[in-house]
Amino acid sequence: MTNQGWVFVTIIGMLVVTYLPRVLPLWLFSSRSLPPLVIAWLRYVPVAVLSAMLLPSLVLDEGRFSLGGNNLYFWAAVPTFFVAWKTRSLFASVLVGMAIVAGARTLLGIG
Repeated sequence: MTNQGWVFVTIIGMLVVTYLPRVLPLWLFSSRSLPPLVIAWLRYVPVAVLSAMLLPSLVLDEGRFSLGGNNLYFWAAVPTFFVAWKTRSLFASVLVGMAIVAGARTLLGIG
């Protein structure tokens, strides 16, 4: 097989392993109703995934655990989370987070 053939096979393989986990549950559960407990559990999946992806970038500074005053992103996240919780507004949360980071960088020279 030529290099182009291997590239094509690789692309098809990536397509299968990317879309099969997404399409398979749709095929299996599209005609069925899920129990209320499963539906309630599934509502927390996006928040859990986002938290798992975000937390390391907030508490690690150059690969080390840091909650000190020099960890700008952690301290900007605290009021941002509060605003997100109280307003449930993505726009307000992003605005507050950006304002805190920009203000700390401009006024205090942090970060």
